Amino acid sequence: MSRVQPARRVALDVLRAVSDDDAYSNLLLPSRIARARLDAADAGLATELTYGTLRLQGYYDLVIAIAARRPVSKIDPALLDVLRLGVHQLLSTRVATHAAVDESVELAREVGSRSGTGFVNGVLRTVSRTDPGVWRERVLEGARGADEALAAEWSHPAWVVRAFRQALTAEGRGDELVELLEADNRAPRVSLVALPGLAEVSELGGAGGVLSPVAATSGGGDPASHPAVRDGRARVQDEGSQMAALLLSRHRPIADGERWLDMCAGPGGKAALLGAEAAGGGARLLANELVPARAGLVRQALEPVPGGVQVVEGDATRFGAEQPESFDRILLDAPCTGLGALRRRPEARWRKQPRDVGELTALQARLFAAAIDALAPGGVLAYVTCSPHVAETRAIVETGVRGRDDVTVVDATASAETIVGAPVDLGSAPYVQLWPHRHGTDAMFVALVEKRRQPSAS
Repeated sequence: MSRVQPARRVALDVLRAVSDDDAYSNLLLPSRIARARLDAADAGLATELTYGTLRLQGYYDLVIAIAARRPVSKIDPALLDVLRLGVHQLLSTRVATHAAVDESVELAREVGSRSGTGFVNGVLRTVSRTDPGVWRERVLEGARGADEALAAEWSHPAWVVRAFRQALTAEGRGDELVELLEADNRAPRVSLVALPGLAEVSELGGAGGVLSPVAATSGGGDPASHPAVRDGRARVQDEGSQMAALLLSRHRPIADGERWLDMCAGPGGKAALLGAEAAGGGARLLANELVPARAGLVRQALEPVPGGVQVVEGDATRFGAEQPESFDRILLDAPCTGLGALRRRPEARWRKQPRDVGELTALQARLFAAAIDALAPGGVLAYVTCSPHVAETRAIVETGVRGRDDVTVVDATASAETIVGAPVDLGSAPYVQLWPHRHGTDAMFVALVEKRRQPSAS
């Protein structure tokens, strides 16, 4: 009989899939927990071990390299994941030392050789003999420069640290960098959205939202077991994503018969909220998604919306040429680096590279131009990214409107205050930029762009 607690086995299983198969932990972990039939306590432990290890992987790798006296690139990948899991327990949890070491050794026996078990035992016992504060000092001693020190201590790639500093400095908040990095390593609160006309916030239980008037904060347990969530009338959705959709749908009153477009709708969370808002105001939403599998998720998300929502598949850049000036409201939730969602997708920080920014910004610019062309006179476009990177946010908008006399960037912060119902600091006007450390949301960016109405014929 195995001596390994099921929660640890599930955590290592997910870590291995992330390392070997580029799996997404937030998608894989729930199914692994269900398959192992973990009770609530073990499910909570598996979640903490998995996400905690992934968030601080960069820091733990530096500790392991010092303790093992070799670079982590020279360690067998399976044993390295066992070590990361063990070091997380030793340095960042209250798990007893003997349990963390002994069960890690057992896991090493299952995934590696006999010599590997001795190696894991030796490294973890070395780590356990030294206070976490001393390990921090040793790690920082090897840093070359301020950015590398921040990257090491807070477990972010140095290029991401620099990108965050630039984005915060653009708002005059450069001194909040450490707060942001620290917030990225904390578990996010679980927020629910009550789709308007289908569910009420009051029936979701828990506390109300901080920003979104249709949000509730989960009071604990599995939100998927809530009847409204099971029925599709409510969804798990970060308040930042809710605000991005509401800034478009509630920017001004909805006129009956308006046509709306969600250009990049997968996996469907914002589309579901927009669809409910459109149905309540007499508008019609068209949802587009490039990837067929994600389009299927969009259709599933939109099933509860009354009246039905058409979902089409294809390259969203086609709308500017094929349906010019046809849509009164457009949501462009552009493909991006996802640097704003590192709390809930912790492995993303280790997968993205600086070169990805250039490839994505070229696509974002093409999508933005197509959205402007597809926007009807008097219409409004919400350009959204789940990334605060300046090149993906204000640079795309400012470059995209330059030289055009038919569009203007309007103040999204004013619309946000109307939605929240109180003065709130949501960024540097005219843009809304949410932050994990300031708002408890993903770092969503929203710009609102209006196309001027054509002058009436005299």
